[in-house]
Amino acid sequence: MKTTLQIDIKKTEKSRLPETDFDDLVFGKSISDHMFVADYVNGEWTDLRIEPYAPLHLNPANATLHYGQSIFEGMKAYKNVEGEILLFRPDANQKRLNESAERMCIPEVPEEVFMEGLFQLLDLDRDWVPAKAGASLYIRPFIFATDDYLGVRPSEKYKFMIFTCPVGNYYSKPVSVKVETKYTRAIEGGTGFAKAAGNYAGSLYPALLAQKQGFDQLLWTDGKNHQHIEESGTMNVMFVINNTLITAPVNTGTILKGITRDSVLTLARESGMKVEERFLKVVELEDALKEGRLQEAFGTGTAATIAHIAKINVNGKDYTLPEKTDNAFSNQVLRKLDAIKYGLEEDTHEWIQKV
Repeated sequence: MKTTLQIDIKKTEKSRLPETDFDDLVFGKSISDHMFVADYVNGEWTDLRIEPYAPLHLNPANATLHYGQSIFEGMKAYKNVEGEILLFRPDANQKRLNESAERMCIPEVPEEVFMEGLFQLLDLDRDWVPAKAGASLYIRPFIFATDDYLGVRPSEKYKFMIFTCPVGNYYSKPVSVKVETKYTRAIEGGTGFAKAAGNYAGSLYPALLAQKQGFDQLLWTDGKNHQHIEESGTMNVMFVINNTLITAPVNTGTILKGITRDSVLTLARESGMKVEERFLKVVELEDALKEGRLQEAFGTGTAATIAHIAKINVNGKDYTLPEKTDNAFSNQVLRKLDAIKYGLEEDTHEWIQKV
């Protein structure tokens, strides 16, 4: 990438690489050496810099702590057999970050600030990108308000940051989920489509209740009548019924516009599979489970990529899904995505950018 911005770089005096066990990576625990930072002051993003990863110092009156003006993204970098670093659809993450920013009354981050900060950070910490198959470097861009003021209004100052961490698989085994018909994640006109921190905070308690019952995640339903499936806690969700791939549409403002979701749908249509972007009714899901017509259910997301669902609880009853074969669509699309991300297959969609 051609550099057009001045980004000051301060390297760490002591890398944590030697003390990081790349054979036993726990998601989100091992943080790379550096972070990118930019401050929004007087109407513009300034003081672009890369510095050693370190704690932040916040005033107790910080606006984010009180009013939750915070958004984030999740993306990954991979290493191919030649040792090159490959990014999967970073342009889509940049655009989605700004869509979230608009809804949360946060100033947009210019494309060149996002991209050049990201690429220079990854170039500096390139040794943190795992070379092991199945592993990757998780990337967390985020923005939060930095006004030290308790008045209820949009902040006038913000901080944009990016840090990274080497990770293995988010889910090590197929997951069990429960259809949630009491609590609500999102409603039309709300912030459901945005990657806003508050969306996740509000989902923690219902998810905890489900986990105490032995489930890994929830399948959220619509906030009005709880009659149709929307998405899961950490991912979009898809179903294969009668050889048709069904997933919720993203035009209601209640569903996150998943980049992995979009990629899976693109590959599904190219393969000739019938695709329906529509809401699957809870009763329709229950009937398909009872009658054995639900062939597959899986989640899609940056962290999980493809998360196979092994058990679904509907109205208090558990249904175990059939074991997936190698030829199951979810396994085929997972292999296809991995081949593209690790540079093992031609990228015909221009999804990959090299660092």
